[in-house]
Amino acid sequence: MTIIITGGLGFIGSNLVKRLVNEKNIVILDNFSTGRLENLHPYENKRNIKVRKVDLRKMKELEDNIKEDIDTIFHFAANPEVRVGNPQEHLEHNIVATYNVLEVMRRKDIKKIVFASSSTVYGEATKLPTPEDYGPLKPISVYGASKLACEALISSYTHTYDLTGIALRYANVVGPNPTRGVVLDFYRKLKKNSSELEVLGDGKQTKSYIWITDAIEGTLTAWRNMHSGFEPFNVGSIDAIPVSRIAEIVIKEMKLDNVKIMYTGGVKGGRGWIGDVKNMYLDIKKLIALGWNPKYTSEEAIRLEIRSLMNQ
Repeated sequence: MTIIITGGLGFIGSNLVKRLVNEKNIVILDNFSTGRLENLHPYENKRNIKVRKVDLRKMKELEDNIKEDIDTIFHFAANPEVRVGNPQEHLEHNIVATYNVLEVMRRKDIKKIVFASSSTVYGEATKLPTPEDYGPLKPISVYGASKLACEALISSYTHTYDLTGIALRYANVVGPNPTRGVVLDFYRKLKKNSSELEVLGDGKQTKSYIWITDAIEGTLTAWRNMHSGFEPFNVGSIDAIPVSRIAEIVIKEMKLDNVKIMYTGGVKGGRGWIGDVKNMYLDIKKLIALGWNPKYTSEEAIRLEIRSLMNQ
């Protein structure tokens, strides 16, 4: 069986490749903008992995690089930056790219798509933990809006063209070799100045964090239980943790004393930035019912990440 993983050189995508490398033939489509070949180590030279540089915004380029009989496309390529930036980046790399993937699937009769969505589609949910059937969905960032638009496109294609699709609404995924995130931010700041730590927002932002291996196993559980049509799944931990506690954990794990924590106060009610969801805690009972269980809590995932950064 051959599968495609778009964005397969990125953080989540490369870990998915390494998890499936002994089970499947894998074609990676990546534009190398943020993904790195070394993320596949030690499997970068495995014969059953093919890496192709592809710009998903270009339909013909995408279509020409799908030469095999494909069972499933894991669509993990996207502009990953949640903070305010150029909205056109989200339009092109998220929405247009997803449309192109779906069109190529329709033309080449590829029936299954697994989409890396985000908890940001819920916006400021009033129900915590938030289940998949919560609504109406009102994203507060362009990133979240683009992910929701992609979900809508996938849903429409599954019903119109007899495809099967799932959207994985990830909490904050953490793991070795991160390229962004609060733990990496705190680590870098404390390496520069071990006497003080600036924390964006009021420190009360509370969110779920999931360790990468838990996220990958949740992904595979959802994939192996795909049915007809479209279905979303939350992929998170069993709890949530405030930013103030994350700061304490990082400082303790780095064995620092007398660190002055300074909160910026944030924007719009203590958020770290415009578009930052203040509270995110996902209801994961739907995926648990299929036999998956995360091994790590949010706090344990944070500890694992800071330890991995210190050991690099």
